[in-house]
Amino acid sequence: MTRPSIAKHKMIDSMQRVVREMRRAFDTEAEAMGLTMSRARLIRVLTRMEGATQAELAAELGIEAPSVKRQIDALVRDGYVERRAHSDDCRKRALFLTEKAKEDQVTRFADRVRSEALKGISGDEIDIARSVLDRIAENVERMNRHE
Repeated sequence: MTRPSIAKHKMIDSMQRVVREMRRAFDTEAEAMGLTMSRARLIRVLTRMEGATQAELAAELGIEAPSVKRQIDALVRDGYVERRAHSDDCRKRALFLTEKAKEDQVTRFADRVRSEALKGISGDEIDIARSVLDRIAENVERMNRHE
């Protein structure tokens, strides 16, 4: 195996910096609403998947069900999400956003952060970056499956 070049190391360092700075930006924006990046992400995904179960939401987010349960419990407590009986199986609970969660400031702050993060970057550059990042993610997923 050849040793990765310095440029490859710097690319990984840059990706970690982006994640760190995005988290900081999300946390700053979300703090006023009593949200964290994780909870805001859950709300954002739930806007596309209202009526999903906790297990479905965990699968979509790619995180463990107990972690999702803790996030959902906090969002229920804070009035952002409600659990209702599932239409197909009364043993399951379906998740829905409350009116509080649907307010513009809650559902749109993530768009503002993303928009600012991508300011000055062309559509072509975004497409190339996404393609590269998707390939990196696939490589890491493949590596994780072989461990």
